[in-house]
Amino acid sequence: MIKEKDWIKDLVIYQIYPRSFYDANGDGIGDLPGVLQKLDYLEELGINAIWFSPVYRSPNDDNGYDISGYQEIMEEFGTMEDWERLRDACKEKGIRIIMDLVVNHSSDEHPWFLESRSSRDNDKSEYYIWRDPLDGHEPNNWASAFGGSAWEYVPERGQYYFHYFSKKQPDLNWACPRLREEIFHMIDWWVDKGVDGFRVDAISYLDKPRDFPDSTQPPQPDGYSFPDTLAGRPGTHAYIREMNQRIYTPRNVLTVGEVSAPTVEELGNYVRTDREEFDMAIPFVPPVVEIDTWSPDKLRHDIEESYEALKGNGWWARFFSNHDKPRQVSLYGDDAQYWEVSAKLLAMFLHSLPGTPFVYQGEEIGMTNVKLPSIEDYNDLDTINTYRQSLLSGMTPEAALTRARLISRDNARTPMQWDDSEQGGFTTGTPWLKVNPNTAKINVKAQRQDPHSVYQCYRQLIALRKKSPSLSRGDMTFLETGCKELIAFTRSTPGEALITFHNFSGQELTIPDALLSAAGEALLSSYDREGGYRGPVLRPYESVIFRVKKPKPPQ
Repeated sequence: MIKEKDWIKDLVIYQIYPRSFYDANGDGIGDLPGVLQKLDYLEELGINAIWFSPVYRSPNDDNGYDISGYQEIMEEFGTMEDWERLRDACKEKGIRIIMDLVVNHSSDEHPWFLESRSSRDNDKSEYYIWRDPLDGHEPNNWASAFGGSAWEYVPERGQYYFHYFSKKQPDLNWACPRLREEIFHMIDWWVDKGVDGFRVDAISYLDKPRDFPDSTQPPQPDGYSFPDTLAGRPGTHAYIREMNQRIYTPRNVLTVGEVSAPTVEELGNYVRTDREEFDMAIPFVPPVVEIDTWSPDKLRHDIEESYEALKGNGWWARFFSNHDKPRQVSLYGDDAQYWEVSAKLLAMFLHSLPGTPFVYQGEEIGMTNVKLPSIEDYNDLDTINTYRQSLLSGMTPEAALTRARLISRDNARTPMQWDDSEQGGFTTGTPWLKVNPNTAKINVKAQRQDPHSVYQCYRQLIALRKKSPSLSRGDMTFLETGCKELIAFTRSTPGEALITFHNFSGQELTIPDALLSAAGEALLSSYDREGGYRGPVLRPYESVIFRVKKPKPPQ
């Protein structure tokens, strides 16, 4: 499959969260005409593909990931004609379009669900997962990912429906052949309209156990327990392969699965070429887990393990940021004293790795986490549930808010910071979510004018990747530095080799002489504002990319 889609290796994908990108009509909500107005900016950055978070019709319980009309555009974002104008403009600029595809669940306001809930014998009765009460209560003790029970009672049927996420996101019943045909028809329709690929949301949960046994996991503070085994069941992989065989491979479209894969072996089940499922995958790790377990040493281990596992039999999605994660410079770097250099380090590290790099909106200017004053200022369901569960566990409101802020998905969803005005140039109205106050310091306008900004570093990296076969297709070899915070590796093809060093710490670290002896011309340093690379001692969060010296010909 990868050989047939070799073009994916040349992509640099920019993720747009439409509500927060740019508001063209002043209603406080980003929209499709806003994206069209900023397309020249994205072209200047150098990206050649855009992944759009959902723009479909939705009541917005989960910011568009609850879809009530798969072949319609959300009114707040514009019209189908706006989407088509944006599509045409992207095609003219050579920018491919990747749509978010949410087919584990729909909105409870989707016509399918409205009919399904109306009775037990209607035409859409089996499109969702229904179970009878058990002893007058829910069919089992399962928790929803967003808190509370995973079951919701409907009097019209006298039954409960299953929702792994919000109660307004009922899970679709993939065991129903007629439902699958409806979904395949919808995907085909979007490909016919010019979509080049799909990022497939929450795809690890399609297959459900028929008996829905009680969970043996410890209960959450509200008394419900997360399922023992729901992700990656054999039936789920069978459904993914069916989608691939029916649509993805015949239509030559890119696929990126958002998967629950805690091990490299499980990740490989989704992306190994011989499995014929996805071209690449984005593993979902809950922010609290990532915050608690992240370290430079773990980062290196995880990348090396996945590289060796998939080398020659798969491909990698490379990302530090997306709409579900805290901002990368706040999570992995230093968003205070070393904000700029650590933002550049993260960019240089990621874009040096094998795989397809993803840039999440605002990452290219080093946007940071935000500390909103009150839980009422947050919009994200997961943030609100974390706060509620923390209160139930005995935390004070202040401690619960601190914890919720740390993991909040709204860190990534604050409006794009275009300039230093009060609303960051995002809107002339009142934004749907408060703008980060540091827009006065961190914004596109200032960084486009600054030759040493984070934004200019991204432009250089993307341009370097496009002209360097080592970065787009080369082999990778990690090098031993003797220090867990100093990560070094080479990227090489028969005609070119690069060597990179990355100091993931706030301390000075020295490059070993044995490794530095291979370094030739320095191509880029995270300290370019200070004149670039100075010598074997790397400054805090310094990252450097070198060409490897060519051996001297024999005399």
